[in-house]
Amino acid sequence: MSKRQEIRVPDIGDFDKVPVIEILVAEGDRIEAEQSLLTLESDKATMEVPAPAAGTLVSLKVKEGDELSEGDVIGEMELDGEGEDSGTSSEASTEAAKDEPTSKEDEAASDAEAKDTPAPKHESAPSSSEAPSSSSDGEDLPPPPVPFGEMSEDPASLPHASPSVRRLARELGVDLSRVQGSGRKGRITEDDLKAHVKERMAAPASAGGSGLNVAEAPSVDFSKYGETEEEPLSRIKRISGPNLHRNWVSIPHVTQFDEADITEMEAFRKASQAQAEKAGTKMTPLVFLIKAVVAALAEFPQFNASLSADGQSLIRKKYFHVGVAVDTPNGLVVPVLRDCDRKGLIELAQELTDLSTRARDGKLKGDEMKGGCFSISSLGGIGGTAFTPIINAPELAILGVSRAQLKPVWDGEAFQPRLCLPLSLSYDHRVIDGADAARFTRFLASQLEDVRRMLL
Repeated sequence: MSKRQEIRVPDIGDFDKVPVIEILVAEGDRIEAEQSLLTLESDKATMEVPAPAAGTLVSLKVKEGDELSEGDVIGEMELDGEGEDSGTSSEASTEAAKDEPTSKEDEAASDAEAKDTPAPKHESAPSSSEAPSSSSDGEDLPPPPVPFGEMSEDPASLPHASPSVRRLARELGVDLSRVQGSGRKGRITEDDLKAHVKERMAAPASAGGSGLNVAEAPSVDFSKYGETEEEPLSRIKRISGPNLHRNWVSIPHVTQFDEADITEMEAFRKASQAQAEKAGTKMTPLVFLIKAVVAALAEFPQFNASLSADGQSLIRKKYFHVGVAVDTPNGLVVPVLRDCDRKGLIELAQELTDLSTRARDGKLKGDEMKGGCFSISSLGGIGGTAFTPIINAPELAILGVSRAQLKPVWDGEAFQPRLCLPLSLSYDHRVIDGADAARFTRFLASQLEDVRRMLL
């Protein structure tokens, strides 16, 4: 007889009560290992919950709209396998039962030992990545369990800690890679985590911190002044709000304003529209902006960098990933186009169309909004003449683009109608000087004014 196993929500990072937006299987379906079972909506993105093993879905205990947290039971599956597996499991359980303490002295000793051993979060059988590490002293510990948000990392490089310690670290906002473990083989205990937090709280604010004592916002009963209605913020705004506030108060923003004459670029863009439509996409001004930004980042590499965590060094990047802000019904998201220096205009247009569409549909993956070097926020389709965009840390600068306007420009003999595009560059003044920012926007404008320069 095949063995049954509960299916639980894996480690999904810092999120709790994440809504189910799509069910991908039904009871009775044959499912493969790692097959997606359902889709959750989290921080500006969606993520799919995979099947832990191959088998048959016996029961499904959730529906669209339900809110799930790490460890919640999704359903039950019947694993592939013969009866020998079940028998082996039973024999192991019998052997384990023989080793249980039978006296009060044994129970006390067992309890003392259990204090140093993190208890499993759920009663389901541990996965292979969570296998007990209490083997012979000479053996190395197995790789630690891999949280959902760290699937792209090498498990062996992650710090050793139990699921309960990882959860506490996420609640406290602590990076476990910075915590020194005192347990066997460097395993991080709850006491290690608490000691690290106390040490950080006692230490002075680092160069990268804000060090600001901000007064609390006043609590006002607005209903005393007239009729009111309370509307909850969208999930995206609730999550992005604290990040925007942190970036604004902790980074010394300065904004450089300029404009580019895009008359010739616009003529070329319109002439290229038919070719772009044959490729199934649209040639928008934003595509030219991405290519011009890449050229400017290559010319001024200090913009294509990030400050180290301690604020003492600059990490220069050799790749060119550009984030583009997309306005969605639920709020602003910033998908990232990778390796923009290696792609042509039409390829970038296709990728931009795909990412923008999936962003508005809430179908972006978490990794598609990470790793950016520089961001572009375009309000040209709405209007305005200039604005001050907030830097998307850990990036050092962001470009704001407003609506292009037809202006009379003196050519030395007469005024000519020229299409001018307003540019607003916000930059981190800890790293970038005003003169460099002015040179950056001038170089950017020159690329847009003569698109042939992008080929050089």
